[in-house]
Amino acid sequence: MEAKKIRVGIIGADAERGWALRAHLPALRALPDFEISAVAARSPESARAAAHRFGAAHAFDDARQLAEHPDVDLVAVTVEVPAHAEPVRAALAAGKHVHCEWPLGRTTEEAVALAESAREAGVHHTIGLQARYAPAIGRARELIADGYVGRVTSATVYSALGTGAAGQVPAWAAYTLDRRNGAGLLEVAGGHTLDALQYVLGDFTELSAGLSVRTPVRTVAGTGATVEVTSPDHLLLNGTLADGVVVSAHIHGAKVSEARTRLEISGTRGDLALVSVGPNSAAGVRTGELRLLGSQVVDSAQREMPVPRRHRWAAGMPLGAEGFNVAQMYGRIASDLRTGARTTPGFEEGVRVHRLLDEIRRSAGAGLRQQVGEAPESGTEGSEAP
Repeated sequence: MEAKKIRVGIIGADAERGWALRAHLPALRALPDFEISAVAARSPESARAAAHRFGAAHAFDDARQLAEHPDVDLVAVTVEVPAHAEPVRAALAAGKHVHCEWPLGRTTEEAVALAESAREAGVHHTIGLQARYAPAIGRARELIADGYVGRVTSATVYSALGTGAAGQVPAWAAYTLDRRNGAGLLEVAGGHTLDALQYVLGDFTELSAGLSVRTPVRTVAGTGATVEVTSPDHLLLNGTLADGVVVSAHIHGAKVSEARTRLEISGTRGDLALVSVGPNSAAGVRTGELRLLGSQVVDSAQREMPVPRRHRWAAGMPLGAEGFNVAQMYGRIASDLRTGARTTPGFEEGVRVHRLLDEIRRSAGAGLRQQVGEAPESGTEGSEAP
């Protein structure tokens, strides 16, 4: 007997643009476990248009009404980051499972409150740290656990993003330039990249970081409007993981040419590298296809490592598709909901990454090496730098 489909209501759907259209729609359509039953948008007209485009039976301009509808099992929150809290709370109040895009909240305090509410609600909650489900990352984690590189000694990250190249940003990205919105390069690219690093190698214990705004004014493409930039566009970091692994990272935006990501992992027996490829390479680990390279031969070139099919369960989407990692994550969410397991990162994992970013801000602001995991001083939670 065919299992009943999991009915998804998407808050933040748009018929013409947006992350829900580019990633969540193709991801959910590629997986037989799901159907999109409802959408919510800013107006009745845009909601009806989105329902037609997404194939949903119900359209709302109110997140609470979507969350309370009996034809919705799982609420997906895909609105801009400052607006995450209200629809997440609506879903939890309705007793619905909820998947929220990363970052969980605009601030760490907001994320902590949402995580506490989710725990009290007793529903399944996930945060969109989908880079973990890139097949190459899963295989790299497996190889390291199996001893392919021996004892890991260091990791080096270079991630150059294309958004903002030549001083221009698309209109949808303009809000990310204001650090108060909690959706800039540090939060999005930094959060996804550093979470993937920790997923493979373990957590930071200490770090030293610098944050810079190197392009203080950007132009909105298509309008010519100028925007003052207060959200950092460069992150420099060096740190140490729990088992002594030394890490250095440079993450920045506005790369004019060859925007790309490369994560090098060095060990006593060999080396691995995760390298972005394909048309979404400029978006970093969250959406770009990653290739795995490796070698255990001294002074040899790294070769591409095969990734077994077991690391790819979203078979209905091309590996290089923008929403592929999102589909991979939805596949795991479906399995969890069917079995009652919790294998996907919940809101508490989102809080963990939020707190790591706070440590980076504190280090950058004070110019000091920061112990990770120490209780923050009063009034410093979610502080900003520069």
